[in-house]
Amino acid sequence: MVIFVDVYEGKAKKVIPLDDGKAILEFKDDATAFNGEKKGRFRGKGWLNAQISAHLFRVLEENGIKTHFIGVAGDNRLIVERLKMYPLEVVVRNVVAGSLKKRLPLTEGTELPEPIVELYYKDDSLGDPMINQYHAKVLGISEIELKEMESIALRVNEILRKYFKEKGIILVDFKLEFGKNSRGEIVLGDEISPDTCRFWDAETKESLDKDVFRFDRGDLLSAYERLYERITGDSRS
Repeated sequence: MVIFVDVYEGKAKKVIPLDDGKAILEFKDDATAFNGEKKGRFRGKGWLNAQISAHLFRVLEENGIKTHFIGVAGDNRLIVERLKMYPLEVVVRNVVAGSLKKRLPLTEGTELPEPIVELYYKDDSLGDPMINQYHAKVLGISEIELKEMESIALRVNEILRKYFKEKGIILVDFKLEFGKNSRGEIVLGDEISPDTCRFWDAETKESLDKDVFRFDRGDLLSAYERLYERITGDSRS
């Protein structure tokens, strides 16, 4: 018998822990931007994010990256390994976009000579502020742990950047979250979806991610569906 314990609900997902060291990751149809100031609901978004995340986790697993992904548990649900999550967002940037263009004197769309890795402290009440390795140490995260997360993040970038290039898509930037499993291993968790990444069409530079919703650039579902079809070869129609 499977026992459900406390449910943790965020803006776009629910985490439903089970009693066997696993959890259900349920993707909602809700969309938020600007720290929750802008909100919307798009029927089918949860399905798309779940399926895209599952597909990309499989790509990473096939290339030697340990993730919490176990399998698909329904249209908008994944089964994952339960992790003790670090309160960090690890962001990798390949192209100038988003907040980076406010911090560097570079034009949006400029390709960086090498990837930039940034750390953000996960706390909605503080606005998820950017931090450095010294702040992380104060939070109890060791230098060894940080270096391992950075190393994994750069390897993920290497794998996915090549993968998306073959699909005619630019991986502009993306957010990763990590946790420790019951064996003490640092493992990639959370999701990899258009909610947490920036994807541009290589020819048109059109957004295929949540920026469509953030900046009213078109229909969010259409953008997510196009990304899904490009990477999986499947059509929802």
